[in-house]
Amino acid sequence: MMLKAVILIGGPQKGTRFRPLSFEVPKPLFPVAGVPMIQHHIEACTKVPNMKEILLIGFYQPNEALNRFLVSAQQEFRMPIRYLQEYAALGTGGGIYHFRDQILSGNPGAFFVLNADVCSEFPLEEMLTFHRERGNPDAFLMLGTTANRKQSLNYGCIVANADSHEVLHYVEKPSTFVSELINCGIYLFTPAIFQHIGAVFQRNQQELLLEENANGWQRAEAIRLEQDVFTALAGQGCLFAFKTEGFWSQIKSAGSAIYANRLYLSCYNRCHPERLAQNHPDGSTIRGNVYIHPTASVDATAVLGPNVSIGKGVTIGAGVRVRESIILHGASLQDHTCVLNSIVGWDSTIGRWARVEGTPSDPNPNDPYAKIDSETLFRDGRLTPSITILGCNVTIPAEVVILNSIVLPHKELSRSFKNQIIL
Repeated sequence: MMLKAVILIGGPQKGTRFRPLSFEVPKPLFPVAGVPMIQHHIEACTKVPNMKEILLIGFYQPNEALNRFLVSAQQEFRMPIRYLQEYAALGTGGGIYHFRDQILSGNPGAFFVLNADVCSEFPLEEMLTFHRERGNPDAFLMLGTTANRKQSLNYGCIVANADSHEVLHYVEKPSTFVSELINCGIYLFTPAIFQHIGAVFQRNQQELLLEENANGWQRAEAIRLEQDVFTALAGQGCLFAFKTEGFWSQIKSAGSAIYANRLYLSCYNRCHPERLAQNHPDGSTIRGNVYIHPTASVDATAVLGPNVSIGKGVTIGAGVRVRESIILHGASLQDHTCVLNSIVGWDSTIGRWARVEGTPSDPNPNDPYAKIDSETLFRDGRLTPSITILGCNVTIPAEVVILNSIVLPHKELSRSFKNQIIL
């Protein structure tokens, strides 16, 4: 059976919680564990037998960064990878419906749909096996994982039959507790899904005809898979939930990128040990899982890790300490700087003996089902302590402390800051 995969990458007005990092690069290309976020998705898809093509759907203007990524990914994975641009934000169902001809060309038996802003082990082959075992060629599959009761309210909740795994009831972000099984945003569809999305499209069109003065943005094509399609399909015998025990997290805010970085780095122990830095007698000290780009220059007296990613052309001076952080390409950490729980932007410089530190927004370590909270930026009128983020081309002077702050691009600071957004 020939397969395809679709990755939904969103667009520029989405990913606002990811600023100031999404100013420089579309959020799906933000590097997590050393490679662009969606490369993890693509890698998982290319490992599935009979996968013939990967389509990215979103409403970014085609840009230099995206084109470069597509060219290099096609060369690396030897598979056609194309970007299809929506004319507007069409929602998770509208995008695949709009490009249904492209998805169905070549007659795939089934296709995966993956949201770009999740990090996961992507158990795609297990989903295929589970799909075959259902014995229903037109069954649709969603990946689910367990959340705790309180956090489940922030996600799509699935009520499934314990024996048959059929989805009986689906509610997106319910106001009261529905189920601990939540939707991971990773699906396996057959072409029959387009009849169901098409029915929603027809209904939307009818409603638009009835309301003469309808707003232009209420386009009939704007369709949400979750609220418009799954809610209706639940209980009809064709939608099933496959529960994964592997890791899964959303990447909504910059803080969750640090957590995703940690999850992927730990996954590298199994799937990409060559990407993890090793301790050498004459090299820097590595603690835990660390990714260092081959072009980075790291002083032998630096101590890195755990859970650190060092990008292209980064310079790390003597006695530097980095922990639980992402250092993006071209950044320079001068001698004896200390960087903890932070993201250091492209081409930024941190002066000698400076300290840049954030507060981790980790899930509760005592709850195996805890997810990362998508924190609001402010709480009770104060900035919530979170990961410290330096936008691109920020200069931090020597001997200052930057704590729990967000620094917008191209700033040259002259003193210490804490709990501030520096505009």
